Amino acid sequence: LLQEVEALVSHWNLYINLGGFFVSLFSVTLLGAWSDSVGRRPALILPTAGMALQTAIYLLVMYLELHVAFFLLGRILSGLTGDYNLILAGCFSYVADTSERRARTFRVAILEACLGTAGMVASIGGGQWRKAQGYINPFWLAFAASLAATLYAAFFLRESVKQKKEAKLFTLSHYKAVFRLYTAPEQPSSRWKLALYSLAFFLIVTVHFGAKDIYVLYELGFPLCWASDLIGYGSAASYLAYLSSLAGLRLLQLCLEDTWVAEIGLISNIAGLVVMSLATTTPLMFTGYGILFLSMAATPVIRSKLSKLVSETEQG
Repeated sequence: LLQEVEALVSHWNLYINLGGFFVSLFSVTLLGAWSDSVGRRPALILPTAGMALQTAIYLLVMYLELHVAFFLLGRILSGLTGDYNLILAGCFSYVADTSERRARTFRVAILEACLGTAGMVASIGGGQWRKAQGYINPFWLAFAASLAATLYAAFFLRESVKQKKEAKLFTLSHYKAVFRLYTAPEQPSSRWKLALYSLAFFLIVTVHFGAKDIYVLYELGFPLCWASDLIGYGSAASYLAYLSSLAGLRLLQLCLEDTWVAEIGLISNIAGLVVMSLATTTPLMFTGYGILFLSMAATPVIRSKLSKLVSETEQG
């Protein structure tokens, strides 16, 4: 029965993630390029409102005990408004708009550390809260947080794009702008760098997000057999890497180039994943999480380098 449940969870995770991905693949490239003209605020209001809608649908599913397929509906609706990916695109573009080139890598790393801090607090609090009261009450907090983010972006956030201009949303010109970014950049020498850095970023994020679902399934099953509170601590430990990577990045930048810092981060990620793949006890699993302490140093470096390769009007 446990194996059957694990298989169903894995399959529905796949359906929900793919559903959100394929829809947001078109909306993010559209809305991200659009934000270069009309500003970052619309590109932050839409996805946060979409995530609030998704969470509201999830709450309805749980209250009314609807079929799990309705989770997929919520994710697709969120994907239409850009989902989590557009929030990241908008936030990192905002940092690129408001930071100097020499300080950009560290500013991006601070934003990455915010992701880690939020994830760590949510993992510890969510694991304990779910154990005490079930799934529904924690989702009310998720709904309130998404709604608060929407209101903040709409009424309090200052616009970072200095020269805004009107631009149609539903037009192929935004997709063409993405195509031109890689085929005819302002500096022809940066074409291959853009492509290779994008490929490297794609591989790193694929491993990072792909492994997260596997962690939970592995921790639930034999030989670890973790309960929800331990899974919460494990997830918090993985998010702690964002903070330790920020500190490590700052220290290593004093004596090394950004590229070497990224290489050390990749080595940390490889070593941690190898240890976790062999873990049969709780201490060894947490040792693997510990070795990942610099694993998130590579992504802010690559984000920063991508940002520096394009003009101010192409950040989104």
